[in-house]
Amino acid sequence: MKELIIVRHAKSDWGTEFLKDVDRHLSERGYRDAYLLSEWYAKNKTNPDQLIASTGTRATSTAFIFARSMHYDMKNFKLEEKIFEANLETLLSAVKSLDEEKNSVMLFGHNPALTNLCNYLSDDLFFDEIPTCGIVSYKLNTKSWSELERKKGAINYYQFPKEFKIKE
Repeated sequence: MKELIIVRHAKSDWGTEFLKDVDRHLSERGYRDAYLLSEWYAKNKTNPDQLIASTGTRATSTAFIFARSMHYDMKNFKLEEKIFEANLETLLSAVKSLDEEKNSVMLFGHNPALTNLCNYLSDDLFFDEIPTCGIVSYKLNTKSWSELERKKGAINYYQFPKEFKIKE
């Protein structure tokens, strides 16, 4: 059994006109959500065997915040360029090529590919869009990442920033 924990990067800042998309950083809300969700994760879940993040600044920043909150061993932290602007096929290829010794992996990336990956993995719940800084964990009914198949996963848990917002 493998576990794939999918995390969409936190909310990004669109305020700088000439900034390349790959270099967009987090907004104030993005930082706040990343700290909230990472602290929730650190208190309630077990650290994954590996963290893999897109090289997009907003995904990398989100992943670093999670790593700090988890007191994560950075020797198991990896940046993966092909996750930035990936489509579903590229993400599937990346997941299928994960190190077999790693039984749980947390993947930080971007929409729409992450939402498409979630909907590929399981029929448990259809997502229109994983929200920024949303976490979705899947238990995958496989012993090998390379054997991953459509709809062979089950949602383990999910957590979204809106659950932490004060209701007015």
